[in-house]
Amino acid sequence: MSQPEIPGARPRRARTAVGAVFAAHGVASGTFATRIPWIHERLDIGTGLLGLALACATVGAALAMPLAPRLALRHGPRAGLRLPIVWCFGALLLPVLAPGLLWLCLALLVLGAGLGLLDVAMNAQGVEVERELGRSVMSGLHGMWSVGTLLGGAVGALTTHLELDGRLHTALVVPVLLTVLLVVNRTPDHRVTEPVEPQPHFVRPPRAVLAIGLVGLCAVFAEGASMDWSGVYLRDVTGSSPTLAAGAYTAFATTMAVARLSGDAVVRRFGAVATVRAGGVLAVVGAAVVTAARVPALAVAGFALVGVGIAVVVPLCFAAAGRVGDVPGRSIAGVATLAYASGLAAPALVGWIAEVSSLSFSFGLVTVLACGLVLGAGLLRTAPHTAAASPPAPSGAVDGPHTKAVRAPDGDGRIPAREGDAAG
Repeated sequence: MSQPEIPGARPRRARTAVGAVFAAHGVASGTFATRIPWIHERLDIGTGLLGLALACATVGAALAMPLAPRLALRHGPRAGLRLPIVWCFGALLLPVLAPGLLWLCLALLVLGAGLGLLDVAMNAQGVEVERELGRSVMSGLHGMWSVGTLLGGAVGALTTHLELDGRLHTALVVPVLLTVLLVVNRTPDHRVTEPVEPQPHFVRPPRAVLAIGLVGLCAVFAEGASMDWSGVYLRDVTGSSPTLAAGAYTAFATTMAVARLSGDAVVRRFGAVATVRAGGVLAVVGAAVVTAARVPALAVAGFALVGVGIAVVVPLCFAAAGRVGDVPGRSIAGVATLAYASGLAAPALVGWIAEVSSLSFSFGLVTVLACGLVLGAGLLRTAPHTAAASPPAPSGAVDGPHTKAVRAPDGDGRIPAREGDAAG
């Protein structure tokens, strides 16, 4: 005889599973970021060509992201995670194995598609878990992603210090990442009912989603530029050692992880708009410090400030997008495609600007876009008004087949508590 399930246990298990996927995705991103200088040196290509190769990841992600909601609708949320997990983490090996520029471009195209597909799938399920729990958890989930990037960055810095071959380092990481499949397979699953009308593969997002995506664009551009170029920046501009250059990314990831893990409490206290606006100010200051830095310590401090400033912006954008329209995954895919395409394009654009001017000058663009967070924070306040009061069955839920009425957040993006909500 089966034991009755404790109320609230299913969404808590779902949150744990999604958090594990966020963390593993972060480890993959951090591992790749710390190996970019190694790939750059091994292939002996210029910064402009490296930027061109990194732009291929943008193309791959942009093509794959809109497909994630349909995958979850057709096969269910758990299967909608398994394929992206295998694709994303398996493709992590390809860039370090590339023997030349053309192969590197193809490898990054495949890796970018895997990263983008998994990103949309896990964020869609994170929004559904947040709805089930009735309180903000997206910042904490993205905090798990940042913890993963911190871990991946720390291991990358250590292996760089030990002069371990990048191919061996990545080959050791990939099997560890794939174990997250065991966690996902143990979560409850259900077959999501597909809408009666045929659903197109690509749908133009509504204006509300585009507005939210523009706010996310500013944050993700700064994140992408900092992740992929912090090591090269410290090595080439400030003359730091390879170990310290890899450690710059670790400092960036650390401050972002701490800010995201505490972000849900901050948002509940001050609201989304005030939190994003204050973070934007910190990001502007941090990017300006990086631009002016000519010594390693100052540059590391600047990257750390950028990490704090942009930490909660993307989680709040995804949470807001998930409340727009009747298929949360589709709205999230729209924001992710716009915002993350800019983030993946950021390394390429930074490299191209550096090729014609200097790397420090290219980070002036990060400073300008960070100002957009201060100016555009108020756009997050308008998102709840477009949410449906009683949407149909969720498109990406990890939890069981039952549905609950969606509680729209208040004007500052906070989700009101409901009597009887289980504590997470």
